[in-house]
Amino acid sequence: MSAIPGGIDAERGPPMAIPLGHFVVGFGFLLAGSALGVAEAAGFGQGLSVAAHVHLLLVGWVCVTIMGAMTQFVPVWSGVELRSRRLAAVQLGLVAVGVAGFAALLVAGELGWLPVAGAAMLAGFWVFAYNVGRTLSGVEGWDVTERHFALALGSLVAVTALGFVLAVDFARPVLADAGLSRTGIVEAHATLAVFGIVLTTVVGALYQLGTMFTQTELRGTDILLRRVEEWTYPAGVLALAGGRGIDSEPIALAGAAFVLVGLLAFAAVLARKLRETRVERTPMLSRYAVVAGALPAWALASAPAWLADPTDPAATVGAPGAGHLLLGGVVGFVLLGTLYHVVPFIVWVQRYSDRVGLEPVPMIDDLYDDRLAVADFWLALGGLSVVVGGELAGVDPAVLVGGIAATIGFAVFAANLVGVVVRHGPESLRIGRLAAEEATRSDADPDPDERYP
Repeated sequence: MSAIPGGIDAERGPPMAIPLGHFVVGFGFLLAGSALGVAEAAGFGQGLSVAAHVHLLLVGWVCVTIMGAMTQFVPVWSGVELRSRRLAAVQLGLVAVGVAGFAALLVAGELGWLPVAGAAMLAGFWVFAYNVGRTLSGVEGWDVTERHFALALGSLVAVTALGFVLAVDFARPVLADAGLSRTGIVEAHATLAVFGIVLTTVVGALYQLGTMFTQTELRGTDILLRRVEEWTYPAGVLALAGGRGIDSEPIALAGAAFVLVGLLAFAAVLARKLRETRVERTPMLSRYAVVAGALPAWALASAPAWLADPTDPAATVGAPGAGHLLLGGVVGFVLLGTLYHVVPFIVWVQRYSDRVGLEPVPMIDDLYDDRLAVADFWLALGGLSVVVGGELAGVDPAVLVGGIAATIGFAVFAANLVGVVVRHGPESLRIGRLAAEEATRSDADPDPDERYP
């Protein structure tokens, strides 16, 4: 059975429908965004389809999955009650509608309506930031993971505010009147989104997940590397985003150097834990091994471009052509690996935990299909490798072929995990069950919404 670490209080988490709902919605955006990327590579892009592709994957898949995971992770791992379960349900609806509408408007070229969809996303993300932020505020003595989560929430508030201003600027130019460069604000928005929200969350979560599931611990050199990352990376993100926003190359250069040093230090920690582990290889650890290789590869490939001109829009997420290495090879594989444990674990706790000792129950790893897990791993890894190689070599047909293979891999991944929910816990997604769990819990404990002012 996959590890179920001691000291974890699953009862602290929200009803299972909340994180699972986020993950299933995220699967839909993953497939939609991947398909749109393939259409763009095949020459069928319409309107601002590249921007729609980026928002569907980064906001629709990555950020919605992070929202679901953090809503579950913070109460369970920090041992505090979620501030509000009702707000956790509201946030998903607002963000899902906003992302879908935003992407559709970009493809249709109806830019005048972008502020409407942007307002829905802004409201949903701020509800999430308030809910999880208030939950975190109840934790005494933040550890390294909680510190990273707090930084990510701060970046989320800033990114969504900048994004809404950019959407308004499409409908009615306001940035030029304020003496601001739209290009600079776009760069600051994208930098904070990728490095301030997504990678900060990923790094913070992997300090816990990487050690827990390799059954290792941080010690000696790991502690030193962690301190280097904590001293350099957050400051680097702020300087890189700020320098790009005001078009200051010296500030952006300092930020870029700090970001690279911080991520290389963290990559070394992750690689050391994977090398030390003696546990059986799982889909989660296989995918984390890809991350341990892709992250330093991206940093070393991007260093020349960033150190030469850190404000170049073509190098926003690294060297030109290395964007998919970071977003697919690092961020994507962290999510793919983590969800291969989190989704079966949540369903297992819901369906089987009360039956242990009373009747035979499957292990967590028995809930998904091993053959499909192997197939989606090689399809996604092979496809993304071909995409990255094609972009670096400037071979467009390779980008198309790799994109198709990766999209098929993502579809197999989504089918495998949705199958876990359908076969073992379909009731977990029913709103009625959510309400019943809420009522039962309310009878036992005071409603968190009523315990706080």
